[in-house]
Amino acid sequence: MNALRKPWCVGVIVPAHNEESSIEKCVETIFKSLSHARVARYWVVVVADGCTDRTADLAVARLGGRGEVLRVMVRSAGAARRAGAAQVLAHFADVAPCELWMANTDADSHVAVDWISVQLSLADAGATGVAGIIRLDPEVCSTLQALHRATYLIDAGGTHNHVHGANLALRADAYLDVGGWNDLPLAEDHCLWERLRHRRWHVQSSVRSVVITSARLQGRAPGGFADTLRARLEASHVA
Repeated sequence: MNALRKPWCVGVIVPAHNEESSIEKCVETIFKSLSHARVARYWVVVVADGCTDRTADLAVARLGGRGEVLRVMVRSAGAARRAGAAQVLAHFADVAPCELWMANTDADSHVAVDWISVQLSLADAGATGVAGIIRLDPEVCSTLQALHRATYLIDAGGTHNHVHGANLALRADAYLDVGGWNDLPLAEDHCLWERLRHRRWHVQSSVRSVVITSARLQGRAPGGFADTLRARLEASHVA
């Protein structure tokens, strides 16, 4: 791995609603990715939004002082991400926004070991925002795996048109310039991405930034990825 040209500070934001079965693995893979990228200063914020299970307690234990759990009752992906981003910005108040990288994922997902290093290599090259791709957990049944591969389109040049809150990162100055996450229960990721593009920040959609997500068909957010996957499965049966 090439040495980073810039000593980036990294904040990672993870909204979670009743994700006790996956939050520990999610946090652990984030730490492995930060270590792989040799990030010296980082902070992980798990936003426990309306949790009634052990998500928050498990996250506290797994973070072990290397981050914090923010307990909220907003029941909104956009509002939860915004609250987490505010905590990251507060933690790095002494850091210039152009030197702070803010990475976002979801609690039902886990990140590739090079997730952070890929993003920071793109940031070193001038990217101020990175939209990555998602893959299904390898344990998912072959039918869903095949369906996802067939319907999740990637451009020949290694770019794509997908935007996922589970795999979206940006520089803090870009985040602040566009007003941050909006309080939306759905499509908050597309909203933020379009504002970055409208303000002409240099954004990249890269297949190199990978997050592995669950393939559950009953999601936490109506209209989210679980609903999309279920609709594709139902359509394939009709066809």
